[in-house]
Amino acid sequence: MKRIHSGGEFEPKVGYCRAVVAGGLVHVAGTVGQGDDVVSQCRSALEVIGKALGEAGVGFKDVVRVRYMLPDRKEFEPCWPMLAETFGAHPPAATMIECGLIDPKYRIEIEVTAALPE
Repeated sequence: MKRIHSGGEFEPKVGYCRAVVAGGLVHVAGTVGQGDDVVSQCRSALEVIGKALGEAGVGFKDVVRVRYMLPDRKEFEPCWPMLAETFGAHPPAATMIECGLIDPKYRIEIEVTAALPE
């Protein structure tokens, strides 16, 4: 098992790491991004996730499951073009959940699971 830390402020406060590689999978924790709106936060979160995936030896093409969590489902559609571009020809199974996030300033949280190459 391998644990990947990103240095995020909540990792030591809450007691988790950005990603765990185990059992042939890479589990990336729910990730929020920085920015003033949902699109910039989505872009930022994807950058953090991409870095964690890279450290695990995989990329967005290897993602098999993604969960999007937003406090307002109406804000999800502006992110669609970026998400379609990110996953391209390798779209994962996906779920969008409307829920409260850890701080009201966050507009989207993204969690992914990727498969390690066989």
